[in-house]
Amino acid sequence: MPLVCLGLSHNTAPIEVRERHVFPAERMSEALIALHDYGAVREALMLQTCGRLEIYAELDDYETGVEQLKSFLQHFRHGSVAYDLESYLYTLLGREAVEHLFRVSTGLDSMLIGEAEILGQVKEAYAAAREANSAGEVLHKLLREAMSAGKAARTQTRIGEESPSVATAAIELAKRRFGSLEGRGVLVIGAGKMGGAAAKRFRREGASNVAVLSRTLERTREVIAQIGAGEALEPGELVNALTAADIVITSTGATHFVLTPEIVAEALQARSGRPLFIIDIAVPRDAHPAVGELPGVMLVDIDGLKSHVDEKLEVRREAVPHVEEIIGEYVDRFRRWYKSRATVPVIASLTQKAETIRAAELERLFARLPELGEREKMLMTGASLTIISKLLHTVITKLREKAAEESSEAITHAKLLQELFDLDVADR
Repeated sequence: MPLVCLGLSHNTAPIEVRERHVFPAERMSEALIALHDYGAVREALMLQTCGRLEIYAELDDYETGVEQLKSFLQHFRHGSVAYDLESYLYTLLGREAVEHLFRVSTGLDSMLIGEAEILGQVKEAYAAAREANSAGEVLHKLLREAMSAGKAARTQTRIGEESPSVATAAIELAKRRFGSLEGRGVLVIGAGKMGGAAAKRFRREGASNVAVLSRTLERTREVIAQIGAGEALEPGELVNALTAADIVITSTGATHFVLTPEIVAEALQARSGRPLFIIDIAVPRDAHPAVGELPGVMLVDIDGLKSHVDEKLEVRREAVPHVEEIIGEYVDRFRRWYKSRATVPVIASLTQKAETIRAAELERLFARLPELGEREKMLMTGASLTIISKLLHTVITKLREKAAEESSEAITHAKLLQELFDLDVADR
């Protein structure tokens, strides 16, 4: 398969590298269009989460195509980077790329195994590629199968049980830190999916005052309305909000630091020595690393969050063998489909030619026998369709089977059929 996955993830690159290669949502279509313009790239899709950036592509040529993908990552946003990007990248070819995507979509390769957000992120990547028209037949099929595998894993196994999301894992860490959230003041910065989920869970866990701050006051008020209580804040109220809070969870889409040492230090002056616990689940990070060096501040970023909650996921790990069986079934199914594609144009041309001949001969016959009634014509039409179907059935079935077993032999047979039947096969 000329399929490839090129990427970097929490397994290969630290957060300071991953955040340099985040594509803002508003630039994703632009990036996909630019990527699709590379000569060796037939189809392309980018999957971006808090833990990874991966490009899935159908290439004309592996060597040339992979180099073009690397060039795109190196230069599209940055012009150049000071570090050796290739040392953080992995390249998966053919079946390995397919299997990896299915491991991602089922949650096996997530930062928090089985995390709830990943399937939605795969759907968003698919939607973005469709919008940019960068995904063709192969990636459409691959992504549909990946989403189907993810759903199967969640319905047939316990991979999604216990701590179901990054936001919930952050709250579990806060509970471990404070023992109980009752009576605690919480500030959620960001009113997107993660921020909204965190605000709801904090409220359910008994936090006395939940404040939500974001750039869009209307969206912030929607989150507060959903949780039934709390304060909707604007960016200008950040210092006062930090002064009042015990726990801060931040998850914005900002490309700059929202929490700088200067802002947090100003808030600390009015806290009378009260400790401040900040959990930053954003990528790129919302909190400057130096914030964690301020007295009385504990800062955990998303990579640190993973190490704190790993032991909570034992139930999910028990489901891994079953999920891997599901992945194997979906990989084999996609592989059979992919190999059979080489024979599709020949099969389509053969059946079309047979149908054209059948219809023309039947029309000539009806013209020579005007006395035939509608019932007789219908019976003769049905008989002709049955003859064509039975005649071609074995040929088409054998060709598809050969394609699934050994692509090169199937192509040889397909070319022979094309020559023997003088088929007009469109170049695909």
